[in-house]
Amino acid sequence: LGMFSELKFPVPWGHVAAKAWGPSEGHPVLCLHGWLDNANTFDRLIPLLPRGCYYVAMDFSGHGLSSHRPAGCPYHFLDYVTDVRRVAAALQWRRFTLMGHSMGGAVAGMFCFLYPEMVDKLILLESLGFLLAPEDTEAWLKSKRRVIDRLLSLEAKQQTPKARSPEAALQRLLEANSHLTAEGGAILLQRGATETPAG
Repeated sequence: LGMFSELKFPVPWGHVAAKAWGPSEGHPVLCLHGWLDNANTFDRLIPLLPRGCYYVAMDFSGHGLSSHRPAGCPYHFLDYVTDVRRVAAALQWRRFTLMGHSMGGAVAGMFCFLYPEMVDKLILLESLGFLLAPEDTEAWLKSKRRVIDRLLSLEAKQQTPKARSPEAALQRLLEANSHLTAEGGAILLQRGATETPAG
């Protein structure tokens, strides 16, 4: 398992990089590094692990060879969980093992909590996993999972913006905002829309 290949997954601000060992048809294992580390964390460990698995170690955004988030965008914990969800989607993995070191273990724990149906095993190295006060659990779970799922489905549907005539644009705005008058809508569109050759 010494040889590895480099992978790149497109995301809206660039790409997430990863390295992979083992046969791609093997049992999938996603490896998550710790705070300020990168995928090379696993270089010495992977060759000692069972063969026949497909190990993918990703660089979290802003780490290793992954793109940084745009300047001024903070790195929230949940965004790392979303990175994991994006990589799993790009690899088309429905169910896989998660191995996390330190902060990566906490991200892995949170991912398991949000997407238990996607994880068959959780391996934590120097990590507590993820703990929530029991009374917060249900509401937190629902809202956070909805946020991530909605974001990914929006990104998947990204198309070139539609061009509409000024009349059609106003019509669309008024349909979506029943409280707006036609005059108010026109005022907002002056600055909220750009005229292109197509409309």
